[in-house]
Amino acid sequence: MKKTQKLPPHIHFIGIGGIGMSALAMILAKNGYSISGSDKTKSLTLKKLAENHINIFQTQDESNIDKILEVHGKDILIVRSSAIHEDNLELSKAKKYNLKINHRSEILAFLIEQKRSIIVSGSHGKTTTSTYITTLFSYAKRNPTAIIGGIVPLYKKNYNVSDGEFLIAEADESDGSLVKFNPNIGVITNLELEHVDHYVDLEDLIKTMKKFSQKCEYLITNFDCENLRHNIADSKWFSIEKISNIDFALIPKESNGYEIVAEYYEKEKFIDIIKIPVPGIHNLSNAVAAIAACRIAGIDFKDINKGINNLQLPSRRFENKGSWKNRIIIEDYAHHPTEIDAAISIASTIIKKKHNLSKITPKRLVTIFQPHRYSRTQKFHKEFAKSLSKSDLVFITPIYSAGEVEIEGISNKTIGDEIKKLKPNLEIYTLDNNQNLINLIKEHTIEKDLILIMGAGDINKICTNLFLKYINNKLISGNLAA
Repeated sequence: MKKTQKLPPHIHFIGIGGIGMSALAMILAKNGYSISGSDKTKSLTLKKLAENHINIFQTQDESNIDKILEVHGKDILIVRSSAIHEDNLELSKAKKYNLKINHRSEILAFLIEQKRSIIVSGSHGKTTTSTYITTLFSYAKRNPTAIIGGIVPLYKKNYNVSDGEFLIAEADESDGSLVKFNPNIGVITNLELEHVDHYVDLEDLIKTMKKFSQKCEYLITNFDCENLRHNIADSKWFSIEKISNIDFALIPKESNGYEIVAEYYEKEKFIDIIKIPVPGIHNLSNAVAAIAACRIAGIDFKDINKGINNLQLPSRRFENKGSWKNRIIIEDYAHHPTEIDAAISIASTIIKKKHNLSKITPKRLVTIFQPHRYSRTQKFHKEFAKSLSKSDLVFITPIYSAGEVEIEGISNKTIGDEIKKLKPNLEIYTLDNNQNLINLIKEHTIEKDLILIMGAGDINKICTNLFLKYINNKLISGNLAA
């Protein structure tokens, strides 16, 4: 332990069901803190929190704060994320009572200070890279504490509690709060303009990432990313494109659309040929970033190698959900044009290579995309169109606002109109409401379609509720249920 400071004995999370908030809550609960939280949306996450003796309020009324004070007194801490607006009733009541209020990043900063840390940031691949690092640590018998922005297959949850030396977590750059962290090892996967609701332009984002990089004791960054190469100094570099003057290189030699065989080098010295059992060249980059972090942390490569064959993508990262009516269902969190390109590239390779998924050899690519935020759609609608136009059939749902106010003239049809300019004959459906999706899928998809569902909002829940049947969390063939 680096420090012995403590938080107040009771901590209340506003919006505890979020992937980042729930992980923090569980880590603190497992470390002896009394925890409560509120969330308006019912979920399996809330059920699991309640099973771990966390008191859950299923409203966000100001009376919740009074109930907490009756039991715990005023020596409590209120935790919020950037998703919680200033007019939130619980937050307003906490301010009225002058209670201590922290942003979620301050809680993560506290946990980072308790152990040696590996903190992963970047525009894309944070969850995958931190999942890989956590997995490799575990197989090397260096069981870490972990706070991950997705479900880690090894743990079947988004966190791990350990008395081990290291903590592994993501540093979300979306609101700039990552500059509060002081990691032992920092990883930056890549850098391009994202989160345009917070950053004015790319330079604004670069300034934030420079501040983060300067607070890392050791820094590992992606040489293949031009924005990092030109703006970040004093780093260990990783690459999947070159070996010369690179600290950690993983050069692809063969790919079948499902796994990649690559040569691994350290400081230009050939180490081994390894097989990364996940698809996508971007995931090869995430893999070498993870290997580099493990090496800098002092793990021998022979111990790292024990876990490489066991690498799996986290949930909602090109996740094969199974089949429905002889169609393959894939789910991906992609919500930025670069991420959509990456997911479509994997799907296209699978179709081209005639890879057999779920005992089906797909022949067509069908994309279902839910745009995330009006600001992102306004900024990137042309790039979205270019990416989605690589499909054989496209469904675009209404925009998931993520709490943003609607921007006049910006909708899913903004993307659809751009696609029509690029590819007039492509079959495209821009939905007025999500309830229409079921009938369109019934009418327009065919057997041996690969249906790729993309978005960072609730598109996965919508598709589950509309047409996917689950038994023990696995898809089975069946009739569409309206």
